[in-house]
Parts: sequence; C-alpha cells; structure tokens
Amino acid sequence: MIQLDNVTRKYGTKVAVSELTLEVPAGELFAFLGPNGAGKTTTIKMMVGLLKPTSGSVKLCGYDVVKDSRPAHRLLGYVPDVPYLYDKLTGHEFLQFIAQMYGYDPEQSARQIAQQVDNFDLHDFIHELTESYSHGMKQRLTFAAAVLHDPPVLVIDEPMVGLDPRSVRLVKDLLQSLADRGTTIFMSTHLLSVAEEIAHRVGIVDQGRLLFLGTLTELQQQLSSKHTSLEELYLDLTRGSSSSAVEGLPLESGVQGGPPEVAPP
Repeated sequence: MIQLDNVTRKYGTKVAVSELTLEVPAGELFAFLGPNGAGKTTTIKMMVGLLKPTSGSVKLCGYDVVKDSRPAHRLLGYVPDVPYLYDKLTGHEFLQFIAQMYGYDPEQSARQIAQQVDNFDLHDFIHELTESYSHGMKQRLTFAAAVLHDPPVLVIDEPMVGLDPRSVRLVKDLLQSLADRGTTIFMSTHLLSVAEEIAHRVGIVDQGRLLFLGTLTELQQQLSSKHTSLEELYLDLTRGSSSSAVEGLPLESGVQGGPPEVAPP
C-alpha cells in the first residue's frame, strides 16, 4: 500500500505540494487528477524517491522511501511521464539490464522478459535499438520494465500520453488486471475520461492542495444545477485556489490541508 502523511514539498518559497495526506490500499487503482502544474509530478517524484519531502513522510508497504529507500524501491514499479531509455540498447537488452538490477538469474530474466513482451505486444521491435522507437513504443517498453519484477506497488505519471488507441486499450486492460491481482496502482493523469473508466477512487489536486478524495459515485453526487457534467465539476474545482471552488466539498477522513528516471532497487 501507499501512505502519504502530511507531505509538503517546497521549492524555495513556492509550495508545490501542501500537507498531503492519503492512503491507497492493496488492489486499488487510484487516479490522481489535476491540471498542469497542480503538484502531481512532484508528488510522484517524492513517492519514488527522486525528491525528498520538505516535511511529512511517504511509505510504500510500510517502508519509508527516505529512511528505508532500498527495500521500498524493490517493491516499486515506476513509469515516468517521459520514457527515458538507453538509445544504444535494443528493447530486449534494456529489459535484460532491468532484470539484472533486480538480481534475476538468466533463466528468471528470460521468463519475465518473455511474459512482458507478450503482455505489451513488443514482438515486432523488441530486438531493434530503442533510438528508433516511436514515443508509443518507448512508453510500452517502459511499462514492461516497470512491471518486470512483479512489484506490489506501481506508480505511473500520465500513462496515456502519446499512445495510439490500441496501446491505450492495452495499458488500461493491463492496469485493471494488475489491480485485480492485488497491485496498488497510483496513476497521475489530467484526463478525467481515463479515471472515469478504470479508477476505483480519485483525488483531485490543484495548486498543491487536495480538493477532493473519494469514489466516482461520490464525485458524481457533487453535481448540482451548477454542474451538468463531471467535466464541469472538475473544471470548477481546479479553477484556482478561491474558496468558492471548494466550499462545502467533503474530503475523506484522514485528509488534511487543503539515463532512465528509475528509482534503484
């Protein structure tokens, strides 16, 4: 599971994330929604150990990502918003490298790589240099690398950017399958349609503060004559930090305050 306890991150005087508290249990596909610059990527970088919180703590399966970084990272799969790969490696060589990072022997590596090549339909280009890949091909390979070691926690930043419709469907199906098997999935996105289709719960963040946390049903219950669609409600919530945007909006109990970029195993 994922636990964020009163997490704040500042860049100088700018507060990127403010007093964020939430918990994502095993088997939940959680969508973290917000406009560009809302604090989504900063939150994710703290979760995967690429940034340290200014205050508060982040735990993965009980391990503090700062104090217990090695055991925490071994339980984590991470897909960044930009798929960084080694251009002079083939896709297969890149997956072998990732498998070796996690201490797999050649037989284990071959088995896990074959499984992910099937899962993400990489057969046609897995033995080509990654410098020749399209963005969508790179994104699919990055996904394969993230789940190669069967992590119990998967953190994804804007997973659908640059993917063609077939790849989007493939990724959605895989995420739902992983959640059904007990994987905790934290997915940052600005696409409400993706959250509506596959997320169990959503959090809406703007200007570093959590404005809503709950199920899609609970979000729909916020609709009124003022909001004729979920999109209108979302746009109103993320319009800015004015109190009128969040007045009367309930937060779940426990919420306070308003080379490849891969965390090492």
